[in-house]
Amino acid sequence: MTPSVASQSDSQKSDLEMQQAVSSCLDDENTSQKSRAVCSTLLKRRDFLKASKARRQATGSFLLQGRKRTEGEAVGIRIGYTCSKKVGNAVARNRAKRRLREAARHIIPEIGRDGWDYVLVGKKKDTSEQLFTALLDDLRYALKRVHSDKPRKDKAPYKTRAHK
Repeated sequence: MTPSVASQSDSQKSDLEMQQAVSSCLDDENTSQKSRAVCSTLLKRRDFLKASKARRQATGSFLLQGRKRTEGEAVGIRIGYTCSKKVGNAVARNRAKRRLREAARHIIPEIGRDGWDYVLVGKKKDTSEQLFTALLDDLRYALKRVHSDKPRKDKAPYKTRAHK
C-alpha cells in the first residue's frame, strides 16, 4: 500500500469511529420510550403564576412547584426554571438554573407526569453548592411528594395563597 492510500484508509477508519461514538451517545440504553416524553419549557409569566398557586414541595436545594393542567391546555410535560436576585448576580443565577435544568433533564422524563407543569425555584447558595447527586435525590423526593394525594402531615392541605 502506498502512503497516500494508507492515510486515506486511516482517515476513513477515524471517521467511522467518530460516527460510532456519536451514535452511541444518541442510542444510550438509558433512553427508554418513557424518557422520550415531550418536555417543553415554560416561557409565559401566567404559567409561572398558575404553578405558584398549586402544589409545592421545598427541599434543601430548591423549591418544586407543580400543577396538573386542565384538559386541552397543552401537551406533554412543561418545565420552568427561576432564581430570584437573592440567589446572587447573573452568573450565580445562571449557574443555579443550569444545574436545575440538568437535574430535570435526568429525572423528570422518568418520574414526571404528562399533563403537568413543574417550576424549579433555586435557593441562595444551596442550589449551586449542593452535590449533584443530592440535587437529583431532592428532585426525586419532591416529585413524589407533589404527585402524592395524601395531605401534608404537619400543615393544612394545599391552598392557594391570597395575594394582598
